[in-house]
Order: sequence, then C-alpha cells, then structure tokens
Amino acid sequence: MTDASPGPAVEVRPSLTKYAWLSIAAALATITLKTGAFAVTGSVGLLSDAAESVVNLVAAIVALVALRVAAKPADHNHHFGHGKAEYFSAWIEGLMIFVAAAVIMASAIERLINPRPLESVGLGLAISAVATVINGAVGVLLLRVGRQYRSITLEADGHHLLTDVWTSIGVIVAVGLVAVTGWERLDPVVAIVVALNILVMGTRLVLRSTAGLMDHALPADDHAKILEVLDRFRRDDVQFHALQTRESGHHRFVSVHVLVPGAWSVQQGHDLLEDLEDAVCAALPDAEVHTHLEPLEDARAYKDAHLGLPMTKGQSPDS
Repeated sequence: MTDASPGPAVEVRPSLTKYAWLSIAAALATITLKTGAFAVTGSVGLLSDAAESVVNLVAAIVALVALRVAAKPADHNHHFGHGKAEYFSAWIEGLMIFVAAAVIMASAIERLINPRPLESVGLGLAISAVATVINGAVGVLLLRVGRQYRSITLEADGHHLLTDVWTSIGVIVAVGLVAVTGWERLDPVVAIVVALNILVMGTRLVLRSTAGLMDHALPADDHAKILEVLDRFRRDDVQFHALQTRESGHHRFVSVHVLVPGAWSVQQGHDLLEDLEDAVCAALPDAEVHTHLEPLEDARAYKDAHLGLPMTKGQSPDS
C-alpha cells in the first residue's frame, strides 16, 4: 500500500517574482552609479565593481525567469512540480560570476603593468558608496525572504549582492588609499583580490546547485526532525526503514516504509499513515510525504531495508 499526503494546511507561498524585479532595479541603479564612478576616476578597482553589478543584472533576470517557472504547479509532464528551475538559476549565476572574474582579472593585470593616476577620487567614491548602500539593503531583504520561503534563487541573489557590498567596501578603501599614498598599483591589486573573492562565491553556488540537481538528501537538521517524528510513532509493533529524502527548490520529498503486524486491518494501517504523514509535514513545511505499508512478519519487507538515510539519531545523511 502506498499513500501520500500534502500534510496539514501551511502558509501559502506568495509570488516571489516581485523580489526578482527589485533585484533587477537595484542592479540597473548600481551599474549606472558604479560606471559613473569609474568614468570620473579611471579606477580599475571601481571598474571591477561595476562589472560585478552587470553580473548581478544578468543573474536577477535569470532569477525572474526561474521563479516564474518554479511557481508553476505539477502537471502531466512534471509530476513533482517545477521547483528545480531555481537550481538552474543559481547555477547560471555561478557561471556568470566566473565570467565577471575573468574580465576583472584581465583589466587588473593590464593596469598593473601600465599604472595610471586616478582623478576626482572623492566624487567617485561618494557615488560608489551610494551604490553600495543600495546593494546592501536589497541583499539583506533577498536573503531574509529567500530563507523564509526556502528559495535558493533569492538566497543566491542575496548572497551575491552582500558579497558585492563587501568587495565594494574593499575597493572604496583601496582607492582612497591610492589617492592618499599615490601608490597607483594598489588599485589593480585590489581588483585582483575582488576577482578571486567572487570566484570563491561562484564555486559555492555551482556546487550547491549541482547538489540540488542531483537529488541530494535533505540537510542533517531536517533529517533529525524526521527521526524525531518517527521515534514518536515507533513501537514494538510499528517499525520503519528505507527513509529517503530529496529537495526540489523549496519543496521537500520524504519517503519511508512503515512495518506493522500483518493482522492489522486496512483501516488501522491507513489511519497510522495519515497521522504519520501529517506529523512529518508539521515538522517540515512544504514537504510531500510518501509512505509504504508492509507486514512485520514478511521477509520480503526487509529486502529494501538498506535503502535511504540512517535511522539512528546522531548520524548524518552523508555517513
């Protein structure tokens, strides 16, 4: 017998596309400001900052498309919904970061070989500071909303913007030091550091997105919550095995085999499964739970006991 339940009523997930539009607006504003800062100063460090904002714009557009696709309900061709579209978005954003880093690195090396004096540094830094404040405010909001609604797309965009904030602060400080000390090669050195920093961020995004596309098990904290629920239902005549989980965007999928006495009625088994599924969904919002009922006494029920996650507390899903 196989049963599935959407669980108890949970908060309806609102449309997140408005946050993608906000990210696009912020990217357009910061591109304009940072390009202006580069134009008045000639700083390759500020140019690298502007190049990263172009990546922000492309990523925000990709995020908008991904969120629209991911919001579509399951259909006859996509039985588990469209949540994985968000992983493609974060993966593309990671690749775009690599491209931006390459452009920044090339510009910085050229300026390192052929240093040039900076102009109108005060005005350029003021313009860049305004752009940094915009990125910071939008980044914090995207990160908060992304975590609240378990959207890897908004989380990735938020992390990217906040990383941009820190690199912008570094660039502003470095360009200011160039103006004070006259050491012109400090400007391209900072640009190279910025490129290396965003390469690390891009690598993390690609790895996380790849794990999602490969149906990686739920995190250890989620696994522990599932085990706590199973332990509440476990008795001498009720046992579990073959616990399997995966994640698709903000959706969680949980599958477990439930072993009960063969003499139980269909109604008894069904009632147990309904209560179990509701309890798991209460512990893990946005979860879809699939249970398979098997008789304790039947040796065939244990052929797949080795599948899935550990059933002992303290063990991680990767152990």
